[in-house]
Amino acid sequence: MNPELKAISDFLCECIPFDELPIDEIEAIVGSIEIAYYRKGHVFEGEDDADLRIIRSGAAELRGDKDQLIDRMGEGVSFNLKGLHQEDPGIKSVLIEDSLLYIFPEEEYQKLRKKRRGFDRFFHSQRGRRVRRAARHEPDANDMMRQIKDVMTEEVIAVAPELSIQSTAILMTSCRVSSVLVMDKDRLLGIVTDRDLRARAVAEGVGFDQHVSTIMTPDPHTIDTGSTIFDATLFMTRSKIHHIPVVHGGKVRGIVTSSDLMLARQDDPVFLVQHVGRQTSVDGLKSITDLLPNLLLQWVHAGMRSNQISHILTAISDAVTVRLIELFIEANGEPPVPFCWLGFGSQGRGEQLLGGDQDNGLLIADELRDDQKSWFETLATSVCDGLNACGYVYCPGEIMATTEQWRQPLHGWRKTVDSWTQSPTQDALMRVSIFFDLRSIYGDASLCDELQKHMLDKVAGNSIFFAMLAENVLDSQPPLGIFRRFVVDRNGEHRDELNIKKSGLMSIVDIARIHSLSHGIKAINTNERLQALAECKAMSIRDSRNLQDAYAVITQTRLAAQGRQISNGQDVSNWLNPDDLSKLVRKQLRDSFRIVMDAQTSVRNTYRAGLG
Repeated sequence: MNPELKAISDFLCECIPFDELPIDEIEAIVGSIEIAYYRKGHVFEGEDDADLRIIRSGAAELRGDKDQLIDRMGEGVSFNLKGLHQEDPGIKSVLIEDSLLYIFPEEEYQKLRKKRRGFDRFFHSQRGRRVRRAARHEPDANDMMRQIKDVMTEEVIAVAPELSIQSTAILMTSCRVSSVLVMDKDRLLGIVTDRDLRARAVAEGVGFDQHVSTIMTPDPHTIDTGSTIFDATLFMTRSKIHHIPVVHGGKVRGIVTSSDLMLARQDDPVFLVQHVGRQTSVDGLKSITDLLPNLLLQWVHAGMRSNQISHILTAISDAVTVRLIELFIEANGEPPVPFCWLGFGSQGRGEQLLGGDQDNGLLIADELRDDQKSWFETLATSVCDGLNACGYVYCPGEIMATTEQWRQPLHGWRKTVDSWTQSPTQDALMRVSIFFDLRSIYGDASLCDELQKHMLDKVAGNSIFFAMLAENVLDSQPPLGIFRRFVVDRNGEHRDELNIKKSGLMSIVDIARIHSLSHGIKAINTNERLQALAECKAMSIRDSRNLQDAYAVITQTRLAAQGRQISNGQDVSNWLNPDDLSKLVRKQLRDSFRIVMDAQTSVRNTYRAGLG
């Protein structure tokens, strides 16, 4: 094979789905591939455009008939407009960079699809719908055939028929339930739901001192413990009811609600977050967070994108934090003055994954008195202990609300910011840089807004501060040595491994943070910061997109590695061995690290001059 064809063959071996073809098959088709160069802005469109195009260098966007962005593609990605038109009529491809494309003629492309089922499946028009179904986590038949006893609530709240309507409503409120069973010892007489209280008591003007039996639904439908989730779902849908007592041997064993059936889909993020809000103890919250490793594995296998997974995991972390605060307030009374629970670092940015520690603080209104401080100290201890029990371990550096420095009135926080910005030291900024990624998790968000405004005002134009902050950005270099080889640990527990979070992700986070603070950008999320930097022209569109793409590649690689760790029964960590990655992923990772190194050079040139 001549050198030109060999170069094409080597490239295709690293491109999905060509990487799954035998090498002799790839060598057989490279002779039919054409090479073409197009300038930025060139548009491919038309449902008869049937050739397969593979991006050798450059980048392209897929846009719908109303010019909405559908996808962005880079080196190694292939697209066939005729096939895409079957799902999205009017779709077009627009080159956003000067690009070199390999063109696989339609006749040869279709021959290969007929010959190789896996290759054909990748480009099949149904693929998009299959991926969407996987991303939405629709339950399969096995899930729906689980027995109802697996999802029912066993702790039934029961009342006597002579209990008053008002006392019943108070009990339901205190127990946070939407129904109670009316029973005479072990005999089921009826059921009362929130709807009954509204429609049969309040709307009809029935006295609240009347017996609850006057508004109950007598002899309610029941279902046996051996019935399936499918049976219950079908029965409730047909009967237009939302609560069914579960019985066995003539005795009540539990109750199942429509919410329980939805929550049976434990991999559904929306209902998972809702389920957190229903818990009444730390143990109940822990029972949900214990599910996260297996759910992460399901989401990764379903093809969910890294930013979606981190968004979900952050939402769950937020919900757990909020519920812990609510439980404390329920037990100890309302706070003496307004406050705001702050999330720092990855929680603040909305970028949490598994294996991280907690970083948080308490921001309290300035009217706080000395005799009220103990309430907030106890709150901090209760919430941080609860988070630790739920798997969000204590911060080794004690950046938590339990530390007095991170539990202050607004004026105290302002003084702390002033000291950091007026007399910055590299050691101090290394410890507190995550403070600048802050977000209100619970309470009076206006306190957080005031603090962030003060922070941005104090750093504006402070060249010394940014020069010292730049030292932190440049302190950790991507693990890429000469000849683009990965730099790994050579000894110890992590021999032949690299820390992908410390060496890759955090570098991009630091780069986005320093540029955003320098330009007064309020965004906290890394991608949102990079987008905002491009919009205000503080960073070129190309550099912004490159860093966003690099962040996505590194995060996705980190997630895939954590998925393998979970499958192997290992503790989740940020360490991985590059030899465990495919050729394509290693190439993408090297390219991403190269982008980070270039961006760090820009930080050095922009901010290091501040030290004189």
